[in-house]
Amino acid sequence: MARRHLLGPVGALNTITPCAACKLLRRRCAQECPFSPYFSPHEPQKFASVHKVFGASNVSKMLMEVPESQRADAANSLVYEANVRLRDPVYGCMGAISALQQQVQALEAELAAVRAEILKYKYRSAGATVLPSSHAAALLASSGEVSFGAPLPPIAARTAPPPAPASSSSSMYTAASSSTDYSSTTNENVPYFG
Repeated sequence: MARRHLLGPVGALNTITPCAACKLLRRRCAQECPFSPYFSPHEPQKFASVHKVFGASNVSKMLMEVPESQRADAANSLVYEANVRLRDPVYGCMGAISALQQQVQALEAELAAVRAEILKYKYRSAGATVLPSSHAAALLASSGEVSFGAPLPPIAARTAPPPAPASSSSSMYTAASSSTDYSSTTNENVPYFG
């Protein structure tokens, strides 16, 4: 087999063995093979997964539609998408993206809770009983939190109600007490509703 010239920026000069695509498709690897620069004969599993998901003809068409300077990135993207689709046939890449978005949202909520705790400790260490709303907004803005316009309630309104007395029967089956007072508000959920 004669020496062949590379069509793209990626790949080593291949003089003896055909590229992974031609090897899998059991055909002779020509000089102008569109797959040889991007699918090395040393990594046949890459083209095998791409071929299984997209098909050789479609991969060839997709690579030819992309500018030559971006074909290596397109081939790597096809390999990644094919591998993810084989792992998760229903959601594919969207499953991975969705999981990462959920993780980001959970971490943002955790960060907001930590910032709220920091603000609470700053508030306690200042020794003030009630902060004016402008001062609370300034503290929130300096800590990166969302500001709010309502003044903070007095400390007495933010204390938790005493626990209900224990009874001999399970609390799961007892009726809810109607003595709960919902007239006072707390600021424990302020970071979540900003």
